[in-house]
Amino acid sequence: MRSLIVGHGGREAALGTRMAESCELHAFMGHQNPTLCDVTRGSGGSAYVGNVCDGKAIAGYAVDHSIALAVVSSDDPLAAGVVDHLLGAGVPTVGPTRSGAEIEWNKAFCRQVVDQIAPGSNPAYAVARTPAEVERAVAKVAEHGPVVVKPVGLAGGKGVRVVGPHLADNDAAVEYALEIVESGRHGGAVSIEERISAPEFTIQAMTDGQIVVLPPATYDYPYRFEGDTGPGTGGMGSCALPGGLLPFLSRESYDAACGIVRDVIAYLAETRRHFSGCLNAGFFADARGLRVIEFNARFGDPEGINIMSLVERGWTDALVAMADGSLSDDMIPMANRASVVTYLVAPEYALGISAGHRFSIDVDQVRAHGADVLFSAAVEREPGSYQTVGTSRAVAIVATEDTVESARSSVAGAIINCVSGDLEWRSDIGIFPGESP
Repeated sequence: MRSLIVGHGGREAALGTRMAESCELHAFMGHQNPTLCDVTRGSGGSAYVGNVCDGKAIAGYAVDHSIALAVVSSDDPLAAGVVDHLLGAGVPTVGPTRSGAEIEWNKAFCRQVVDQIAPGSNPAYAVARTPAEVERAVAKVAEHGPVVVKPVGLAGGKGVRVVGPHLADNDAAVEYALEIVESGRHGGAVSIEERISAPEFTIQAMTDGQIVVLPPATYDYPYRFEGDTGPGTGGMGSCALPGGLLPFLSRESYDAACGIVRDVIAYLAETRRHFSGCLNAGFFADARGLRVIEFNARFGDPEGINIMSLVERGWTDALVAMADGSLSDDMIPMANRASVVTYLVAPEYALGISAGHRFSIDVDQVRAHGADVLFSAAVEREPGSYQTVGTSRAVAIVATEDTVESARSSVAGAIINCVSGDLEWRSDIGIFPGESP
């Protein structure tokens, strides 16, 4: 079977690697991701560099290559309606249409959905689209304490700013919100939300639009520096634990979160918003119960890499079932192990513009250390030598072991012994709040 992956990040590298195990893989990507180039070539497929948000071009590529299954799991292509174009061309596809993906690209819509299906699970919030509304929204939500400013539209995981870590006070929150509203960036509107100081977790639910398969909870490390300091990022790493829970997450809270996820997917189906693939749900868990952080209409990056590392077998069969509506609860067996993903990034990542950095990785030696390599914003210049691309994360190292401590050790050993260059990484991925390194 000929399959297609759209995108070029570490998440797509992980998805594509698993797809290439059992089918001929083709890739439509924004740059020559070394992992995707390798697995497409090894499976007998092809790789094409183009605009990953150009639905017409992608659908044409799929038809020209007789693609029997396409997978779109990246935020910008989903918001651009790439799945709509593929389905319109008759290509079986995993991923939501633009209307299904609105749960991610419109945070105001997300909050409205949660108000309907789980009213007590939203934090205090107010949406603002004009300067006057910004002032009122901050004043209203500030009654609950410090606030969070979230652009309503997509911002690549870097638009959220929190009073305390990123903003001096609620007055600074007003200034930042006004910047977004007045510039028209990221949807030209903001959601002002109550800041909740509690651990976060995500659930990467997989679905055909009706049946929902729920994997282990994952824990993300969104801040740039160790100890969860510095600016927010797309994610410096993530982990999952044996048993599916996390140190702060009870079975009761996990089950309640899964219930909300199922209800959201049911709501999307009832309102005729086509949704298949992954609904990536983020939650806070504290003494008051669960609070919804956000919903993403695709696998998380890096959390989706954790899930791909734990899927035992039959991934392509599961994707086919997600596309044709025949998914069953037992189609995605997951290993009962720990998974740790750590991203290596350019020194300027989340801080400024990068001119590009050369680095080397001995992929075979990484694997000898019990880990694997998934490239993201990087290209190969010569065998074993790579260069960062743009301002995103360069390469992920992932390991699965019986314990999170062993997985952390495998990742760290691979990075220290097999990577050279000036890329930076967080050595505390897999350590939870309150734990000692």
